[in-house]
Amino acid sequence: MPTTRPTISGTRHAVSAGHYLAAAAGFSVLEGGGNAVDAAAAAGIALGVLHPDIVSVAGVAPIIIRLADGRMETIAGLGPWPRSIPPDLFRERHGGKMPPGVLRSVVPAAPDAWITALRRHGTMGFGDVAQFALRYAEEGFAVYDVLARNIAKNEAGYRRWEYNAAIFLPGGALPRVGQKFVQSDLARLLRHMIEQERAVASRGREAGLQAAHDAFYRGDIAREITTFQAREGGYLTMADMAAYRSPVVAPLAVEWRGHRLLTCGPWCQGPTLAQALLQVEKAGLDGLAHNSAEYIHLITECLKGAFADREYHVGDPDFVDVPMAEMLSPGHIARRVAAIDPARAHPGIPERLIGAGAAPADVPSREKEPPIEAGTSYVCVVDRFGNAVSATPSDGSWTGPLVPGTGVMVSGRGSQNRVDPAHPAGYAPGKRPRLTPMPALVELADGGLMPFGSPGNDVQPQAMLQVLLNLLHFGMNPQEAVEAPRVSTYAFPSSSAPHDYFPGRLALEGRVAQGVKDDLAARGHLIADWPEWTDVAGCVELVLTDPASGLISGAADPRRPAYAIAM
Repeated sequence: MPTTRPTISGTRHAVSAGHYLAAAAGFSVLEGGGNAVDAAAAAGIALGVLHPDIVSVAGVAPIIIRLADGRMETIAGLGPWPRSIPPDLFRERHGGKMPPGVLRSVVPAAPDAWITALRRHGTMGFGDVAQFALRYAEEGFAVYDVLARNIAKNEAGYRRWEYNAAIFLPGGALPRVGQKFVQSDLARLLRHMIEQERAVASRGREAGLQAAHDAFYRGDIAREITTFQAREGGYLTMADMAAYRSPVVAPLAVEWRGHRLLTCGPWCQGPTLAQALLQVEKAGLDGLAHNSAEYIHLITECLKGAFADREYHVGDPDFVDVPMAEMLSPGHIARRVAAIDPARAHPGIPERLIGAGAAPADVPSREKEPPIEAGTSYVCVVDRFGNAVSATPSDGSWTGPLVPGTGVMVSGRGSQNRVDPAHPAGYAPGKRPRLTPMPALVELADGGLMPFGSPGNDVQPQAMLQVLLNLLHFGMNPQEAVEAPRVSTYAFPSSSAPHDYFPGRLALEGRVAQGVKDDLAARGHLIADWPEWTDVAGCVELVLTDPASGLISGAADPRRPAYAIAM
């Protein structure tokens, strides 16, 4: 299959990230002697500058780390709701809606998550890895097509808050492709954290990391954030900020064909990918051509079953009894597969098979097409020592006000909760939203490693499933696997407010053959045509190690300005 760029391979280390300057930052750290954790932190923090529309330095950052000695962990970089928010605020005072603005705010987790990763497994200080983000914020970078289009699409949101407009609509105008984009206030925030670290340099790396952490969570930055939140009617307090620590927990793991897939747990949608993969394997792919109607129908129906279980069961496991073992059990997987009709698309969301409970209360959307959702970025790294990192930083900047003087919007990830506290993903004081960003990593049967991930809200597990099958079932090379045409179902309630639901809707990139689309339509799928290439189909990045050849290869999706570098 022809590709727009080659798979990039080397013998020492590789990084793939959602922006080429972020990949360059990570690669500079690797070449400078840092390890995969140092490089991922450098690239991940930089993405908060380079993707300012879809990633916030004060957002979320779920991370998977797999060390060379086989130890593995996830850092759940997702903050909870403020402790003081009323337990039924949105139904009692806002008509059952979650309005844009600070009421959606949860504790910002990304700075803590990156510092936690550095503290536990890195070798560098905060300033060593954040210097690249500081440079890109202070000196600027060229506006690229996806950034320009996303700001234009959300222009009304940016104009709603004066400070947002000042940054994203400089001079009152939409930024043009090629124009330099500078974020001076964000640069000052990063510089302040770095300076606080330097002030205690004589006390060692650990003290420096703590000083940078305290600057954000206990010092001037926290005061600016919480003072602004209070002024805007929010509930985030200094106590919420000071108390936050990203949980470090074991990954969710499933075996597949001798490989081992690792994802984050049910505080995010990682289980959706694991379930869909097991369903596809149970159903069987033998004899199905890539992107044939039969193949697309099968993976779509398997994904519907996995998303149905997400809707019925998945939420913050500190608050929700998620039946994870049963959801992944052979018996449940078999029941989901047995319910698939090979000739007809399920007309809605598949039925609940575990426990009792009501069907989804969301009213099906009557819009013609699913929404185009842009959000999130991704970075993965494998170093010369054999350590691997997979991370999915996120959070947009047009659905709430940036904090004046800081250049950051506090994570508005609360929008992925439901206003009904009884829903598994219902909000509650101190509870975490059910997050869409979901890094993953595969321990390969031959001893290799493959960290991989994608932006794209509910498209993430769908894009990742297709790329995984492209590589390990159809035998594509890494770049072919990420570039092949993709599809996405929307036949379930969306993760994000207003939680739209499009029964039967299946979107396909334009490169999928028209005859295949016609066959799928005849099976009852409601076809939505994407362009030939669209970043709405996700933007998968990956790094793949091959023990037999000693090569480390990276692939980056051309649907966004992603880039891979290997040496």
